[in-house]
Amino acid sequence: MVRVKKGVNALKTRRNILKQVKGYRFRRSKTERAAYEAISHAGAYAFAHRRDKKGDFRRVWNVKINAALRPLGMSYSKFMGAVKKNKIELDRKSLATLAEFHPKTFEAVAKKVA
Repeated sequence: MVRVKKGVNALKTRRNILKQVKGYRFRRSKTERAAYEAISHAGAYAFAHRRDKKGDFRRVWNVKINAALRPLGMSYSKFMGAVKKNKIELDRKSLATLAEFHPKTFEAVAKKVA
């Protein structure tokens, strides 16, 4: 069996790992083992938080819609129930945009639903 020295590949791997952790603090940016662990944790958090971000935005939209509905004498839950019942095909994102930037249009939608 031929002897394989993997110095080039090991150095390339090490270089790539350390490049990814540039800007991390203390040992995590200097040693290969700590850097690899930091990368794997960061990747797991990034994956999970990409999912969480969608829920965060939905919560923000709900708050914006509710804030625009309160002066009109409606609550968010009653409004969304009525939207579904009247088969209005506007999602929460577009309703929140209307509520924030086009209040007159949002008011017209709310009056139509009520």
